[in-house]
Amino acid sequence: MLDVPFIRVEPPGPKAREIIERDHDVLMQSFVRWYPLVVKTGRGAIVEDVDGNRYIDLNAGLAVLNVGHLHPKVVKAVEEQAKQLLHYSLTDFYYEIAVRVGEKIKSIMPFTGDSKLFYGNSGAETIEGSIKIARSFFGGARQYIIGFLGAFHGRTMGAVSITASKPVQRKGFAPLVPGVIHVPYPYSYRCPFQVETPEECGEAVLGYIEEWIFSKLVDPTEVAAFIIEPIQGEGGYIVPPDNFLPGLRRLADKHGILLIVDEVQSGVGRTGRWYAIEHWSVEPDIVASAKGIASGLPLGVIGGKAHIMKMPPGSHASTFGGNPVSLAAAEAVIEIIKEEKLLENAEKVGNYALERLKDLSDEIPQIGDVRGKGLMIGVEIVKDPDSKVPAREEVGNIIRKSFKRGVLVIGAGVSTIRLSPPLVITMEEMEKALDILEGIIREELKRRS
Repeated sequence: MLDVPFIRVEPPGPKAREIIERDHDVLMQSFVRWYPLVVKTGRGAIVEDVDGNRYIDLNAGLAVLNVGHLHPKVVKAVEEQAKQLLHYSLTDFYYEIAVRVGEKIKSIMPFTGDSKLFYGNSGAETIEGSIKIARSFFGGARQYIIGFLGAFHGRTMGAVSITASKPVQRKGFAPLVPGVIHVPYPYSYRCPFQVETPEECGEAVLGYIEEWIFSKLVDPTEVAAFIIEPIQGEGGYIVPPDNFLPGLRRLADKHGILLIVDEVQSGVGRTGRWYAIEHWSVEPDIVASAKGIASGLPLGVIGGKAHIMKMPPGSHASTFGGNPVSLAAAEAVIEIIKEEKLLENAEKVGNYALERLKDLSDEIPQIGDVRGKGLMIGVEIVKDPDSKVPAREEVGNIIRKSFKRGVLVIGAGVSTIRLSPPLVITMEEMEKALDILEGIIREELKRRS
């Protein structure tokens, strides 16, 4: 039997409360914590807090710790690299690990031809760089970027200009970067068009771009790129209909527009593929990757087709991008995913979780939609299956009760519970976590029905 969850004292315990009080005195509170978890350590898919409580982690540090907490191979790689070289600015000089690890990263990127990379420090930085690369590729002749409603790309000025997830993420920061146009995402459960099927929703969005945006707002010859999350993350773990991304690729090709995919959250094995875009056999022009690539160390990677990844010397750089310690961690991550067959594990455990949650939705109609790929799963809760009114309060209660009982989950979108555990999670750990989570969902929703 698993010895987790193990709740020693009701969270938050005394040590956690003391640290939280100090945190409020020290840090600007421009972020929102889901619940008062104060992490001390973790192993695999298990997290321990400062009061000795142990939890099954279905968050993975915001879909970052794909190979789990403190994987021994990652720890060893970091320790060995730290003894040799901490930093020497790749933007001005050279070091071998940047090339060696870059060759390995290129081998997992979703490109059939030659590609090149650029190293940064975060997801937001890879989005910023991707925008610059796209505009530079056209020599400034194409200034517009088309993004999607519901998208989250980051909080730096360029990234937040394309973000359209929550107004609070943009409020008060105008004027934002100009030349950004937002169009609907094919959110099949809540399609903004009057259609009957998910595929019709995908076609309707593509038609809207062609018939309204390109016919009435901007000439497509002025658009540098589409930028899209193959599966929306912050927006609600939304999976597009199968016809949409291939159709978007064809639309981009028709007008000579680049296709940038934001795989910051969905990449590096999370969906059972190295990159989520592979589920639809679509080849992008540029990929923005971060989060899971270096097991919690700061690293962002822009990958792109070689003929696109060209900018004048001095036009773009990053002092800490490609830090040797982060690259050592990334090298270990790639090797671990291959050696431990974590793509297969993500698909196997993810399919099990999806089927269980879909079965639960048959029992509880307030579970409006269950969707996902691999270990990127969203469970959307509604007040009523007919009205589809979001159940914000209920989702908040489910998340907080899960924390109290030893399972760590958070939300996405308006009223979706997101599951994004480390890819090393075992079937037994997932079964135990779902036993607890399903019990709480039944308790919360049947009480209100």
